[in-house]
Amino acid sequence: MESPEEINGHSEANEETKVTENTVKEEISECTPKKNTTESTVEEQTTESVVKDEAADLILDSPSVEFTIIHNKDKYTVSMPLLSTIAQLKDKLVDMIGVPSKMQKIMIKGLAKDDQTLESLNVSSSSKIMVVGAKLQDIVAVSVANVEEESSSSKSSSAIKEPLCKKKLHLKVLERGIPDDALVGILNIRDPLPPHPLSGMLNKHGGKVRLTFKLEVDQLWIGTKERTQKVAMNTIRHVISEPIEGHEEYHIVGFQLGTTEASRYWVYWVPAQYVDSIKEAIFGG
Repeated sequence: MESPEEINGHSEANEETKVTENTVKEEISECTPKKNTTESTVEEQTTESVVKDEAADLILDSPSVEFTIIHNKDKYTVSMPLLSTIAQLKDKLVDMIGVPSKMQKIMIKGLAKDDQTLESLNVSSSSKIMVVGAKLQDIVAVSVANVEEESSSSKSSSAIKEPLCKKKLHLKVLERGIPDDALVGILNIRDPLPPHPLSGMLNKHGGKVRLTFKLEVDQLWIGTKERTQKVAMNTIRHVISEPIEGHEEYHIVGFQLGTTEASRYWVYWVPAQYVDSIKEAIFGG
């Protein structure tokens, strides 16, 4: 059995060995050259640049193809390497057709994607490629024209706007006066729709008309002596109304049943207190 002195001797020897090993590792580590962040970044950029250059050389070295570009009935002859992408074709066409690359659409058996190559799209010398896109100056011109037209239309309409009750179409009905069975009209009051149909009104032919709001089936029933027209409320595009001069407690109301103003169904002598409720029933509040 070893004495305590011998055991302590072995422990001290082991510690000295560990210290020596760590010192050697540190010296080796210090002697090994390290790459700093800047050097790594430069190497990565250089590698990326080399890859791009090689790709560009590969494209240039590929066989070229001459084909026809058609834009707005104009034809252009273009020659490019087969490995060129659609994005590169768009860049080439900018100066030729005057359309920014981002606004071009290349049609080759459908819409071609920017990363597709001419080769993958089977472009050949007999190919006629359609390019869709408006020139920048044309877009600007159209935009300016639209703004001017809207401005002119707005000014003219506001300047010559004539009350509905003064127009010939409506005047011939209004001249007959308030129908004997008209409901009482009330100014500056908003009443909910009554449980019974609104009656005592006239249509553009001067015939009696009543309005029934079937909210449970989302329909407006327009009834005359001849027939009842059932209209789905979600098909009514617009409702316009205007007080009748001299009888402001009554309105002219037009229900637009189609896409144009010609599809409006006119109703006369509508009590003013129900106009807002009519619009709310049709379009929601």
